[in-house]
Amino acid sequence: MAKITINVTGMDCASCALNIERTVRKLEGVKSANVNLATNRATVEYDEGKIGPGGIKDAIEGIGYGADVPEDADKKTRMAAGEEQSEFEEGLDREKLARERELSGLKQRVTWSAALTVLVLALSLPEMLKSLVALEYPDFFMKNMATLQFLLATPVLYLNRELFVRGLRGLLRNMPGMDTLVALGVGTAYAYSVLVGFGFIAGSVYYETATLLLTFIILGKYLEAVAKGRTSEAIKRLIGLQPRTALVVRGGKETEVPIKDVIVGDIIVVKPGGRIPVDGVVQEGESSVDESMISGESMPAHKKEGSFVIGATINRTGSFRFKATKVGSGTMLAQIIKLVEDAQGSKAPIQRLADLVAGYFVQGVILLALVAFGYWYLVAGKALLFALTILVSTLIIACPCAMGLATPTAVMMGTGKGAENGVLFKNAESLELLHQAKIIVFDKTGTITKGEAIVTDIVPVKMNENELLALAASAEKGSEHALAEAIVGKAKLDGLKTDVAKSFRAIPGHGVSANVGSARVLVGNDAFMKKENVDVPESITKKMNELEREGKTVVIVAAKGKAAGLIAIADTIKEHSKAAIEKLHSMGYETAMITGDNERTAMAIAKQAGIDRVLAHVLPQDKANEVKTLQEGGRHMVAFVGDGINDAPALAQADIGIAIGSGTDVAIESGGIVLVKSDLRDIVTAIQLSKYTMGKIKQNLFWAFVYNSIGIPIAMGALYPVSGFLLSPVIAGAAMAFSSLSVVGNSLLMGGWKPKM
Repeated sequence: MAKITINVTGMDCASCALNIERTVRKLEGVKSANVNLATNRATVEYDEGKIGPGGIKDAIEGIGYGADVPEDADKKTRMAAGEEQSEFEEGLDREKLARERELSGLKQRVTWSAALTVLVLALSLPEMLKSLVALEYPDFFMKNMATLQFLLATPVLYLNRELFVRGLRGLLRNMPGMDTLVALGVGTAYAYSVLVGFGFIAGSVYYETATLLLTFIILGKYLEAVAKGRTSEAIKRLIGLQPRTALVVRGGKETEVPIKDVIVGDIIVVKPGGRIPVDGVVQEGESSVDESMISGESMPAHKKEGSFVIGATINRTGSFRFKATKVGSGTMLAQIIKLVEDAQGSKAPIQRLADLVAGYFVQGVILLALVAFGYWYLVAGKALLFALTILVSTLIIACPCAMGLATPTAVMMGTGKGAENGVLFKNAESLELLHQAKIIVFDKTGTITKGEAIVTDIVPVKMNENELLALAASAEKGSEHALAEAIVGKAKLDGLKTDVAKSFRAIPGHGVSANVGSARVLVGNDAFMKKENVDVPESITKKMNELEREGKTVVIVAAKGKAAGLIAIADTIKEHSKAAIEKLHSMGYETAMITGDNERTAMAIAKQAGIDRVLAHVLPQDKANEVKTLQEGGRHMVAFVGDGINDAPALAQADIGIAIGSGTDVAIESGGIVLVKSDLRDIVTAIQLSKYTMGKIKQNLFWAFVYNSIGIPIAMGALYPVSGFLLSPVIAGAAMAFSSLSVVGNSLLMGGWKPKM
């Protein structure tokens, strides 16, 4: 299966997006199609053996919309880093040009439509203008007023002919949208005026209403496009951070090259005040680097030999050289932009309500407009012009645009604010659901704790400390476990000689076994020793319990079936873990911790951090089952926080998976949220942002539904029998434009949001 993102032009409302989705989904070979009104993008997953991007583009254009398919969409994954970078930049440039073309086209249409409409109005109000300017209209104008208005109004309709083409196509295909309502409303006013103007029927021309409606609608679209563009400011700022060149050492000389020419392994020079071009590892020199644009952390990070540096961050003080490890689309900045774009293009579950309503909305409005026309003309006996005014007003005031924009504009702002604060929402569903979680479950190592285990105690039996440490390190050399790394690291630090181990075997959740010299050596927990029938003296057990009460993880070292001693390893909690968990408690969330450690050690860590519930002795493969138990058959929504690698099953099982960022790799597959800084306080930020965004979405949807619930009956003439008030189609058009702008404007207010700790 392949996946492609297509820029779509000409969408006006939620019905437009739904019509495109339905059309594309019907194509053979298309697995899924998701169209986002706020971003003007269609994301399509398809079988390359059955259909290509060209066929998808033709289908979209076939129903009257524009489709911009990347030229290289049919190509396979590029291998060269330079090509990846070029593709990444070309994609950004293509989207920017598409936005600029759309705004430029709308601006021209607004300008010409407004100019011609003013002239039509001048001709339609001769008496008023005559009294204002004290001038008499020439007889020629008075005799040919209707014809002149026709000549001026017709170009306005021609300039905006796309609305009518899409509207009529939608009607004929039984997929009407906002364009259909506009085409019917404006078209009715124009056709009636033509018949009157050329003497086919008696009455008054309606040209000024038709042109004013179109001008208001196009002006509203232009302002909406400008406002929608502002909802992606976070993405634009991130894109703008990417340097265009890099100072690379080649042939022993420093050479400035385009960023797309940087390859993995290049040595790059960074001077004070410069932006780091790509991701890499410092080889020489020291400096302080401002990483706030990526992580949201205000304090500069100290970098020295061996430190990771992130592309687009700012070097503050010293000069250094680093080796490029990730370039092009593999850099952290590119990954963040991709994650945020994917999230902004996804749909939140709450949007299903708006989509459901929009699916039947336009048909319902057309029916209501016809019923209102029939009632006032045939039943109430009103004049044809009166009934037509009702018809046109009802068609025009109805606005599915506001419903379609309510959710995606808020999601775009919410995901953008998250990225600014080091919280990456990978999809809109995670943004919506996070604050609904009842229990926040944490993995211990590397999540609550630093994950940097160090040996604190060595308790030997019938040998000295160095002998016990060397024996354990020899057995553990083949293990990748954090405890093994601590033991081996301690042995190296102390300059101890280790032997080559044979027949190494790791038993997850228990320990390791290996043959060291002539002895079979075991290193692991007490359960492992019992399973292997190791003789553990009571004094060792007593000392182990004492160390575990101090929050230390203790492993028993055994040789030839007997305990040789204990090694205690401590992993301290992160600086801000306790503060984050206290804040979660104050917000009403229950917390839990899952760990493979024994209960005494786990309880000690939980007490330091303030965790409510402890699940100890849990093997890695059993974490997902423990999360499932906490969910209690779906009655409790659970969020799981882990490192995204070892905890992948638990992250996937949880209702919301929150992955801790690792180094410069943020494209973590498991989980819907990534914390770039590995700071648990960012969970609080994410929850606050989730609540705030959902509040905005509900405000937007409330306004959209209330607007239509009140506006449509008024347009149908509900107030006329009691007050004599009849809504003008021009006012209906202005109200329709305002409803969309109000929704987008309300979402833009999210730009001032800041987390509270």
